[in-house]
Amino acid sequence: MSDRVPMTPQGRERLDEELKHLKKVERPAIVKAIEEARAHGDLSENAEYHAAKEKQGMIEGRIALVEDRLARAQVIDPRGQSPDAVRFGATVVLNDVESDEEVRYVIVGEDEADAAEGRISISSPVARALMGKAVDDEVQVTVPRGTREFEIVEIRYE
Repeated sequence: MSDRVPMTPQGRERLDEELKHLKKVERPAIVKAIEEARAHGDLSENAEYHAAKEKQGMIEGRIALVEDRLARAQVIDPRGQSPDAVRFGATVVLNDVESDEEVRYVIVGEDEADAAEGRISISSPVARALMGKAVDDEVQVTVPRGTREFEIVEIRYE
């Protein structure tokens, strides 16, 4: 897995903070919980111990994942790019041709995506369809609910 993982500087910062929190807060807390559960005696029927060990495994797995993402990070700062075409980091205002509804998306890395906040992953169908397009271009996107058509109204890099 040597593929680069694109992310914004803010996304890199959030992953750095998450890793620090996992290592300095979560990991020591779960070690303490395991020690306390061990003190209760028989480990074979100790639900607290088994739950703590399971949580420890999840924390260690997340640490490994975040470390891998950070090691492969390709930080792309979108500020100052020319708004002539949609690229990573773009804020794109679209008009849904069918409903005449205006939507706004920011194209970010996979770890930063949050559809509820309008941040979509670079690997999402909408983002892939928008890449390289310009203002006034119309784009058809196949989504789970069928095919939608958008017109690009504005491209910004913030």
